[in-house]
Amino acid sequence: MSQPPGPAHEPSYPGPPYPGAATPPPEYPGASAPPPQYPGGPGPGGPGPQYPGPGAGSPAPQYPGTAAASAVPQYPGAGAGAAPQYPGAGSPAPQYPGAAAAPPQYPGSPGPGGPGPQYPGAAAGSTAPPYPGTAGQAPQYPGAGNQAPQYPGNPGPGGPGPQYPGAAGPGPQYQGADPRSAGQQPEPKPFIPRPAVAPDDLDYRHQGSRVHLASHQRGADATAIGQLATQIPGALVSLAVVSALALGICGTVVGWLVVVAWVASGALVFHRPTELRFARHVLKLREPLAEERARLEPIWREVTARAGIEANTYELMVENSDDLNAVAVAGHVVGVTTYSLNKIPSSNLAAVLAHELGHHTGGHAWAGLLGYWYSLPGRLAWAFTRGMARIALAVAGVFSAAATGLLILFMGMFVVAGFLVAWYITVPLVVAPYLLAWAGRLGELRADQQSAALGFAPEMAEVLRHFQAEEDAAKSAAAAQGKKLHEPTGLARLLSTHPDNYTRLRALEPYLQLPR
Repeated sequence: MSQPPGPAHEPSYPGPPYPGAATPPPEYPGASAPPPQYPGGPGPGGPGPQYPGPGAGSPAPQYPGTAAASAVPQYPGAGAGAAPQYPGAGSPAPQYPGAAAAPPQYPGSPGPGGPGPQYPGAAAGSTAPPYPGTAGQAPQYPGAGNQAPQYPGNPGPGGPGPQYPGAAGPGPQYQGADPRSAGQQPEPKPFIPRPAVAPDDLDYRHQGSRVHLASHQRGADATAIGQLATQIPGALVSLAVVSALALGICGTVVGWLVVVAWVASGALVFHRPTELRFARHVLKLREPLAEERARLEPIWREVTARAGIEANTYELMVENSDDLNAVAVAGHVVGVTTYSLNKIPSSNLAAVLAHELGHHTGGHAWAGLLGYWYSLPGRLAWAFTRGMARIALAVAGVFSAAATGLLILFMGMFVVAGFLVAWYITVPLVVAPYLLAWAGRLGELRADQQSAALGFAPEMAEVLRHFQAEEDAAKSAAAAQGKKLHEPTGLARLLSTHPDNYTRLRALEPYLQLPR
């Protein structure tokens, strides 16, 4: 490779510039001349560096940007006095940090050639190389005064970049956030206040003390036995229905196995897991929450202590309802509504729980459920028969009134034959609903007496007055609107399973010790 012709004097090459240095570089050994002047130094270009040997005052070679009188090395293809040109560049040689000359321009940047990259600490006004997808601005880091880099997919031109701790501006937008809410704090979820708890005015006389347990934790009083006796005709009809279907469909051997299994299924009434499933899925009861249990269990322990009953014998459950009510289910479940749990004082809640405990200890709950289970196939068969009779009467009415009359006459003769041939089955079936309702009313009065015997007679009376006040308010509201509530007739009252409130209040009077 050929070299360019040398100048008259030995060229002096500039040393490396020190960024931002305001003082001349250090003296080299043996130098008697002043330190070399670099581009941007004092004077028009400044003298070049002096090396050992040349005399003082020897001019240094002139480089690009110096006075035209100074000779510069000539490179192949370069004009006289011109600095070497780089491919595609239209500007002089690159200037280094701290130099006064403009930095080199790179292809694709704004302007003729574009500004060079600016690094931290560079002089203000210079521009950093553009990054892909940006508008030509350099990325800003935490604490910088400029705008953070914009990333694709965020709102705005490119979208705001992630903000780090301590940086101003919105936080990062995560996947799934609403783009329209970018830069805003997430909307807080609605606050659900805790229900106000009624005052705790119960006398915990047995708290922390040993109690005498009753000899029988559960039993069956006359009301429970009456309920079972009343359900016998329905159970016999159910047995006939199950036997007919099982033997007719499954054959003799399998059919009798089905009948025996149905008879033995009544034991599930006393199976605690089955009771809990029945309470959850049929009665829509649930397990109490921690705060509900914290309020419910101390009251329940006081009630069971007064009755001499183990508290763990029964399961406490909650029903989401705005009614003042409670329920005794099967043999081991006591349910209470959220209204009763949160709105009435602890003493009144204890009276309600004592009432339900009376249903359990008297056997009313398990006797009622057992009778209902064994009479269910008969009830379903009777409902199916009535439905078919209605359909037959509707079809006969389409053809003629005579066909309808003949069908009614046939059904009447069938019923009369049933009364004459199997009166011991048909008569109890007709009377059974009224007997069951009477047993239910008697069971409610006995449960009230159980609550009063445990010392909750005044509180039970308050609960009954609350029930009566609700009925009176409903009647007044209906009268104000010009309506009239449907009052049950005498026959409908016989089918009611609960006595009226005044009857129950009168039954509590011996326990209230009211002055005469």
